[in-house]
Amino acid sequence: MMSYEVKKFRDGQVAAKIVENGNLDVKLRGNSYEDLFAAASIKEAWDALNASNKTCSSVLTLYCMIGQRSDRRFYEGESFDLKIISRFINNMQFDKVRILHPHSAISLALIDNSEEISNFDFVEKAYNAIGTPVLVSPDAGAYKTTHSIAEKLQADLIPSNKVRVHGEPVISIQGDVSGKDCLIVDDLADGGRTFKNLATELKSQGASKVYLYVTHAQFNFGFEELKESIDHVYCTNSFRDIEDEFVTQFKVI
Repeated sequence: MMSYEVKKFRDGQVAAKIVENGNLDVKLRGNSYEDLFAAASIKEAWDALNASNKTCSSVLTLYCMIGQRSDRRFYEGESFDLKIISRFINNMQFDKVRILHPHSAISLALIDNSEEISNFDFVEKAYNAIGTPVLVSPDAGAYKTTHSIAEKLQADLIPSNKVRVHGEPVISIQGDVSGKDCLIVDDLADGGRTFKNLATELKSQGASKVYLYVTHAQFNFGFEELKESIDHVYCTNSFRDIEDEFVTQFKVI
């Protein structure tokens, strides 16, 4: 079975060695530049062994690709970070690049030979664990993906959106949640305050319980504020491992 080793030197350099040759299957969180350099080192070492071998194939799987939210140039004079990262990945020349629930289709458009790993199985696990809740899409950007999941689960879907009225953010819930359990579904949580505010509004409109599913769970500010309005969080460990009874993680790496 193909295997490799990656070591890190004291100055931060990473280097790779192919221990046993064969079809290359690199699986990384991909949430740091160090991970990308590790992938490049592994691929370079593998290429050196397989320069004349056309039968072996190479696959890179990234479970939480760094920079995926920077999918455009936000302001004049700023770098287009996802474009830079995509070029780096393309230069590795993997036969296939698999990405778990990318933030937008821009990632797939910029990266050669890429394909999406769906989050559906993980949302389904959360949905069944709760007991067939109403799905809630947190904004217009998440609606299309959540609608597709709702159709597969034959679940009810309630859209929500955040608009500004006289400069102040106002959350709009486009359906009746009174007496219902709700599951907010999205791709990632940075701090999580948006979800806290949405859950607060859902409960003010009569929701019994509010749960949150995100594929990529950063939660950079912890869970204390979230616990004020959210009953439980479901996520994968694509970004990091979390030890908290408030969180159920589905292992991907």
